[in-house]
Amino acid sequence: MTTWLAEWDEAGPGTAPARTGPREPDLTAYRGAVTDLVTSFERSGSGASPRLAARVLSSRLADPEISAVLTQTPKGSTGALERLLLEIRSYRPSSRSSASSLASLIRISLLAQIDALWWGRETAYPTDADVLDAPDLLDLDALQQGGMLLFRYRHQARSFIGRAARAVERRAFPARRPVTAGLWLARARPQAVALLNLIAVQFAELAPPGTPPLWVTSLARSVEHQRRLRALGYAALLPSSHCVGFAADVEMAWFGRFGAQRALQEVLLEHQAAGDINVIDEGQAWHVCLRPGVSYGSRLVPAGVQGG
Repeated sequence: MTTWLAEWDEAGPGTAPARTGPREPDLTAYRGAVTDLVTSFERSGSGASPRLAARVLSSRLADPEISAVLTQTPKGSTGALERLLLEIRSYRPSSRSSASSLASLIRISLLAQIDALWWGRETAYPTDADVLDAPDLLDLDALQQGGMLLFRYRHQARSFIGRAARAVERRAFPARRPVTAGLWLARARPQAVALLNLIAVQFAELAPPGTPPLWVTSLARSVEHQRRLRALGYAALLPSSHCVGFAADVEMAWFGRFGAQRALQEVLLEHQAAGDINVIDEGQAWHVCLRPGVSYGSRLVPAGVQGG
């Protein structure tokens, strides 16, 4: 852990070193264009037709605000369009998916292109074993035992008995924990841990008294697990920033029980406005991706805060 912290000690909190290569496009304009595209699609009444969705997408991706981002993704505008059209044509409604409609699939997929712009050229972790063995990932269980995590998580139940026990718990104590499967692999980049700890502190300051700490539902994943999730009906896109360790999903809907949703949304959107992260509203959980070069200093836990 010490080695990793030293490697990103020089940058100050929330700052990034000078970037080289093509100038980053206007992401605020891009997000606005995506919202406009999705709104137009919903108003067109063609929301149930993959063929019409593909036609709308093909015609709108040439918009300057959108093409400015897609041209800088690893496979360019053509490759991005091909991937998006594949997602649309293979879309099947599922209660498990965060994409409850074709319109939401288009929105999530287009906003995920910001992640691809940032991390699409990084080598992904192919298998679960690669995630567990990766020297650039930290073990959350060890950090939790050491009092260095300010957010909560749980492991995914691996047996029928475990899943049944959690179903009973959800019915008996619905406010105790979110309705989520949990982490498949409890691994994360140190930069992601530092960011989530900071978000947890800021959320606690804004949330109503009695609100539980920030809850993280997903962190680093392998391509193998991403494909497993797709087969189960989840909107698990590929490529994914989860598969290079720079993304997390944080619970959102459950905090409505405590009147704290707006506080968490405010924290996340402020970090996005500062350019530090990309945020995607996926309903029950919100996806958070850290921008390259952003660092929160050498501490996993913000100065003056005790881990717990």
